[in-house]
Amino acid sequence: MPQAVVIATGNAGKVNEFCAILNDGAFSFFTLKDIGFTEEIEETAQTFKGNAELKAKAVAQYVASKHKDYWVIADDSGLEVEALDGRPGIFSARYAGENASGRDRYMKLLGEMEGKTNRNARFVCYLCLIKPECEPEFFEGICKGTILPEPRGSGGFGYDPVFLPEGYTQGFGEMNESEKNALSHRGRAIKNMLKRLNAQG
Repeated sequence: MPQAVVIATGNAGKVNEFCAILNDGAFSFFTLKDIGFTEEIEETAQTFKGNAELKAKAVAQYVASKHKDYWVIADDSGLEVEALDGRPGIFSARYAGENASGRDRYMKLLGEMEGKTNRNARFVCYLCLIKPECEPEFFEGICKGTILPEPRGSGGFGYDPVFLPEGYTQGFGEMNESEKNALSHRGRAIKNMLKRLNAQG
């Protein structure tokens, strides 16, 4: 029987990435909508790790009374830009306001990057995995790169159209799903999680 896993996010792009990377038949996936979780989780921590833990714990608490054997995975991730002192960082999703689109966010970023020669940036992802009656486990993934001068491609989501991963000529927005997942911060965090799960047997 596949292990039931709740992906604790309302972001469809993130759900698709998790499902695409963890598609070996060992897991069956449920979204927050699937389990009837409608609560708004306040991301009040000052780190990606802290926010991932807040989300995972809130959903795990909800799940525990209904589905005893379900695991919960939450992630918090974002873009850190050197020339902007690490912004947007933990505020990546709310960088251009609460209801802004992905385009709104990356266009604001490009505006702030005008005239800056240092375009180094990195995507950071922290995963928090909670199994029933176990302490939370954490996994980090980082993808270094640079901010493009203008958006390229129509793939991915979020800041993908303006991010060029280190050592590549195609930006995330120009890559297909499997190419991006092999490099992305979330892909790396998920692979680090799988390594530990495999080691645990």
